[in-house]
Amino acid sequence: MSISLVVFDLGKVLLDFDYTIPARRIAEFSDAPLGAAGFLAANAPLLVRYETGLINTAQFCDEMRRAIRFTGNAETFSEIFADIFSPIEPMLQLHSALRAQGVRTFIFSNTNDLHISHIRKRYPFFASFDGYILSYEHGAMKPDAKLYEVVERETGCSGGEIIYFDDRAENVAAGTARGWNAILHETPEKSRAALERFGFAIGEV
Repeated sequence: MSISLVVFDLGKVLLDFDYTIPARRIAEFSDAPLGAAGFLAANAPLLVRYETGLINTAQFCDEMRRAIRFTGNAETFSEIFADIFSPIEPMLQLHSALRAQGVRTFIFSNTNDLHISHIRKRYPFFASFDGYILSYEHGAMKPDAKLYEVVERETGCSGGEIIYFDDRAENVAAGTARGWNAILHETPEKSRAALERFGFAIGEV
């Protein structure tokens, strides 16, 4: 069966992220003893609800500001919370090489509206995919099979037609269970080598 689609996770595959960045900035607006670990602990339950679409952006910001005693307004919190990313340039180059060969590509990510809005504004590469399967738009998060079904439905591809890169083993396992060519992303070099094994000429990344 020939490959019809390459699917990429977003965080830690195409974009790195670091929650210690907003944690430090939020500390300027809060008297709570946050630190990076405290920020993540306070954030986790709300973030799951937000990234599954159970609450909207306004609700997330309001609840989060109350939880961490944030003294700034919602706009300030949104800007700080969203600015956590940096590009993984070799992977962006890998994606560009695929696009130059006419390969269809999709983003498949557990994420939220604040982060995606920020990424669309900040990183031009994001506009170069054929489509996007984003958890908050579908009421489910990886590795829930429901979200993988959305990928198959919206792309028209299934099983061995799909190559899928993700940095989390449980998400890769869920793809493998559906017959996808699911690959654990560890380094750009290893992901490039994986694509080359499927016959794609990528070159150095």
